[in-house]
Amino acid sequence: MKHIYLDKIKSLEHAPKKINIFSEKEIQMIKEHYNILPEITFNKKQNVRKKPWQQNFNKELDKIYFNRLKEALGDYKMDSLKSDKGEDYYGLFHESFSPLPMHVDSGFDEKTIIYKQVVTPLVGPGDTIFFKKRWYGKSTTFTIDKDELNYKPMPGQNDRSCAHLGNKEFDKEFHKKYLTHIDINNLKGMIVEMVYEWQIGETLIVDRTHIHCASSRIKNKKLGLTTFTKK
Repeated sequence: MKHIYLDKIKSLEHAPKKINIFSEKEIQMIKEHYNILPEITFNKKQNVRKKPWQQNFNKELDKIYFNRLKEALGDYKMDSLKSDKGEDYYGLFHESFSPLPMHVDSGFDEKTIIYKQVVTPLVGPGDTIFFKKRWYGKSTTFTIDKDELNYKPMPGQNDRSCAHLGNKEFDKEFHKKYLTHIDINNLKGMIVEMVYEWQIGETLIVDRTHIHCASSRIKNKKLGLTTFTKK
């Protein structure tokens, strides 16, 4: 799959941006919101617990969150799973106990004009590594593992690909410091654009075409809220 509206998607792209759009009180409200939401999955392979931000558990906070994002992004629409009632989830909470692999969150619909990915760290420390290379296909996990490459994903699951690879050897010192959970041969040709060191309560806005992964520097766990948007 390739996105149809590539020119429009590329015209909306910018460098990653760090901003502060929530007060300390609002961050605490978001953390408390996470605690009351029902869990939808605990992926034991990835060692991550996921909870969607369902609307109407806290209508005041729903309104605050949506409007803060609008102030930062301009006009946008949510691009996430929907509840049984057909309502947009406002984001996905990820409580990670192990680092996630290299992937891209570019969506599953070729007709969608994908926009920004909004990440708000809630518990840390942690890092997210963004690479310069972009991806304009569907959401994908990048791997050189033959079994993974032969995996047939279900609808709504990431593809598997090694099409990200280049020829240049990846920096060994950087790998040792940040990415020991990834085979260094799976990083050939990749160039790091940004190491985002999590700051609790800060918000990172980044294009959904950015290939990225967590760093291997997780001490206990990290908790973040990620929202995917479209035009």
